[in-house]
Amino acid sequence: MLLCMADSETPSTPLHSVSVAGAVVREDGRVLAIRRADNGAWEPPGGVLELTETVEDGLRREIFEETGLKVGVDQLTGVYKNMTRGIISLVFRCHPESGAEHLSDESTAVAWLTPAEVIDRMSEAYAIRILDALHPGGPAHIRSHDGRRLTAIRAGEFDAR
Repeated sequence: MLLCMADSETPSTPLHSVSVAGAVVREDGRVLAIRRADNGAWEPPGGVLELTETVEDGLRREIFEETGLKVGVDQLTGVYKNMTRGIISLVFRCHPESGAEHLSDESTAVAWLTPAEVIDRMSEAYAIRILDALHPGGPAHIRSHDGRRLTAIRAGEFDAR
């Protein structure tokens, strides 16, 4: 990308972090979630992508580290930007392949949740990632949020009671 600027202007250096998360869906429709050790929040498993790994390898690594499960990656279902912290999150629908759920240093609980439980336990910014992944087939969703709430949403699209 070529930047044109006046003599007095300096280039802006974007400071974004890229993370990956998995909406791991079982055959019965339940979705894997963890309760984070650092803040007690329920979220899909995932984390920061390492510089030396591919997106899918990083996703598989994060899910395995946090839950003990090995997964197959099916498709990208959403791209989400935390406008407050500058984090871009790529969320993929996955399916469990092997392993057994366990806790880690990063999780205090691992559970298979129904869509209704996802809405009840997760903040809007994380629940929508799961809900988007439960309706695959179309193009990936692109959304932004402030860390808890979506910054733009269509009427009736999400009910965060």
